[in-house]
Amino acid sequence: MRQAVVGAPRLTQARCELLREIRVVDEYGEHRSIQIPSERPLTVFVDKRELVTLMTLGAIPELLVLGYLCNQRLVSSIGEIESITVDWDVGAAAVKTHAGIVDFERKTERRVVTTGCGQGTVFGDVMSQVDALVLPDAQAARIRQSTLARILETMRQQDSIHRKAGSVHGCALFEGAELLMFIEDVGRHNAIDTITGWMALHGISGADKTIYTTGRLTSEMVMKAAHIGVPIVVSRNGVTAMGHELATRLGMALFGRAANRHFLCYTGAERFDSEPEIRPASVRVVSG
Repeated sequence: MRQAVVGAPRLTQARCELLREIRVVDEYGEHRSIQIPSERPLTVFVDKRELVTLMTLGAIPELLVLGYLCNQRLVSSIGEIESITVDWDVGAAAVKTHAGIVDFERKTERRVVTTGCGQGTVFGDVMSQVDALVLPDAQAARIRQSTLARILETMRQQDSIHRKAGSVHGCALFEGAELLMFIEDVGRHNAIDTITGWMALHGISGADKTIYTTGRLTSEMVMKAAHIGVPIVVSRNGVTAMGHELATRLGMALFGRAANRHFLCYTGAERFDSEPEIRPASVRVVSG
């Protein structure tokens, strides 16, 4: 079990039911029980000031809040936070800092509602942060096609809420082909925030890591991966134009439509050691 870094905040371990059973009627007129994800609101307060309400599954809410604060650049290090207390009875997360957040009002005055399920909120101007991000160069952070294939196979076999109930997104953190962490939530941004919180808590660098996500690669997802120093992102889904533009500017490798042994490398081919599959021979149909 990994140890938290020195000076890490105190965290509760609030847990809740991730699935709820309901009755449905299917196309055959049959009544049966199924499970669905238990989406719930979590309102975040920082030093008793309301910040945002996150719609979440609530799997590891303390790490979600910690990662959210880091990714929003509201704190520069987790040492600024004294504690994060989650209470599901009132649907709130109370963040206590040691000395307050500098320029809290300025940092939170501009609010952007992002795309996708479990709709997210980003504070500040995303594009203005791009030039301040520095990722390892293409020789220092690379991925082989065989490693990518092993990542995809690991995720194919991963036991998941999505497999049981659908309606969620997942994100995973890999070092090479080794799975370090996997988390699901109602929004892909929540999942990557939770991974960010886990990395920050344990002092883990992103330079030699790969992020896998089931969600599409939007500008928000690309920026959050870049914020934690991860230069390679793999998605089962596709990419948006802004996500593609940001990844190109940052020199990131984006892989999309990735499932089984299939994928598209959208950007950052210089980070990719291709080991091409043998193309199946075409079948010619001869009419008689």
